Amino acid sequence: MTRLAQFILVLVVAAYPLAVYFGIQYLPFGYMIALLLAVAGLRLLMMSTQKSAAGGRIGAGALAAILLAVSVASWLRGDSTGLLWYPVFCNLVMFAIFARSLYFQPQSIIERLARIQEPELPPSGIAYTRRVTGVWCVFFLLNGSVATATAMVADLELWTLYNGLISYLLMGVLLAGEWVVRRRVRRATAHEAL
Repeated sequence: MTRLAQFILVLVVAAYPLAVYFGIQYLPFGYMIALLLAVAGLRLLMMSTQKSAAGGRIGAGALAAILLAVSVASWLRGDSTGLLWYPVFCNLVMFAIFARSLYFQPQSIIERLARIQEPELPPSGIAYTRRVTGVWCVFFLLNGSVATATAMVADLELWTLYNGLISYLLMGVLLAGEWVVRRRVRRATAHEAL
């Protein structure tokens, strides 16, 4: 699969809430389910051809399997309410991946990412990456809880607003805030080393 096709597929998966919102509004139910099943299949195909870390493949495979499951469940029920649970399960998978790396692996997810740029991470950097991984665990639990509430209420506009916009904005704020904090921590540790 070409990089462009992979990029487009990742965008489609990221735009899931908007796709569901407009699909429910403007497509026959069967077409929408067929499209979601095709996206899940392509995602599984893309995952099998990618050369990534085992955790990345497992996470991508789990998310594709969840998309497949919620699509099939909605098709069997004959309504779209099952589709609203995809963000909930995505947050659970991300929480599980981050928490597993924090408690059951020698390096946390964030430490592995940090070591790409800085292979010789100092002990203070390792401690910092563990804290950041913990913060992401909390984020995924809270975000998943709100996603659960929006799925239970089943108000499509509210669900789309939170899962298709607000949750992404919150992720962006967390990423930007972590970047600012990381720069301050690096400056402080550089001064301590002098």
